[in-house]
Amino acid sequence: MAILLVDDHPMLRLGLVAVLQQGLEGMAVIEAGSGEEALAKVGEQLPGLVIMDVDLPGISGVETTRRLRQRLPQLRVLFFSEHTDLGLVRQAMAAGACGYLSKAAEPAVLLEAVRRVLCGHAYIEQALATELVCQPGDTGIHGLTQRETEIFLMLAKGTPTRLIAEQLCISSKTVSNYLTLLKSKLQVASQAQMVRLAIEAGLLRVVA
Repeated sequence: MAILLVDDHPMLRLGLVAVLQQGLEGMAVIEAGSGEEALAKVGEQLPGLVIMDVDLPGISGVETTRRLRQRLPQLRVLFFSEHTDLGLVRQAMAAGACGYLSKAAEPAVLLEAVRRVLCGHAYIEQALATELVCQPGDTGIHGLTQRETEIFLMLAKGTPTRLIAEQLCISSKTVSNYLTLLKSKLQVASQAQMVRLAIEAGLLRVVA
């Protein structure tokens, strides 16, 4: 398996390659300096994950993600950007990203995010996730009970099953049962899709 790293700063890529190869044993890292190059590289070798910057020469990281996901719907994309404008988080997730992380994050946090996204989970940096608040109104998710909505929001924010169980005083097995139920009710296959559904539906909104 390989990771495609898309960033237009060679020195930053060099440092990130070192972090990824040291923290993820046996992981190959492919580099691209632009959205166009990323699209070409994916055509040559299918990576397990794309780490994407927002600001790229030519087409933006958001547009690159949209094109990649149109071509390969199963491809996982994690944004890693200096920009923490919360509108960009919304755009990135709507384009099909599975996570968003600030470049100010520690290497250990980046590695955690990469592992979670590779496993099919969503990951939004805690500093950003805490600013996602419940938005009342027409969400298109009226069929959920209060407890289902509560667990849905926690899952959409990337909260681990163990912490959900502790905070709600229920077992991890019960949380897993809720996850299965939510996937069925919402017709989604993963927590990453839950994040996109929540943001696109307005159940979670990003506040300034």
